[in-house]
Amino acid sequence: QVRLVESGGGLVQPGGSLRLSCVASESIFGLNTMGWYRQAPGKERELVASITSGGLSVYADSVKGRFTISRDDGKKTLYVQMNSLKPEDTGVYYCNLKWPFSTVMNYWGKGTLVTVSS
Repeated sequence: QVRLVESGGGLVQPGGSLRLSCVASESIFGLNTMGWYRQAPGKERELVASITSGGLSVYADSVKGRFTISRDDGKKTLYVQMNSLKPEDTGVYYCNLKWPFSTVMNYWGKGTLVTVSS
């Protein structure tokens, strides 16, 4: 079992920036993918960005050019730098760690709330 703990959420004005962090309780070295998902009230959880252990990243179209995902395996930490935030970025942001070829090695954090509002 791996515990994931997110931090960095809060209230920010439109156009502002936040950096979210996700710290894993165990090593994240190896073949895996980590990602950020978000969920707004009444909506389904959606992928924001993901990054493989090899450094390949994928972004939702809505955040391309504004968000940057990164990871530091030595620190067991996943990050997302969020710039030019918009009200529609509001939601609970969840950290995910997925190991391939496994239905059980799929871990989620409890989430951190990001509110973009003036």
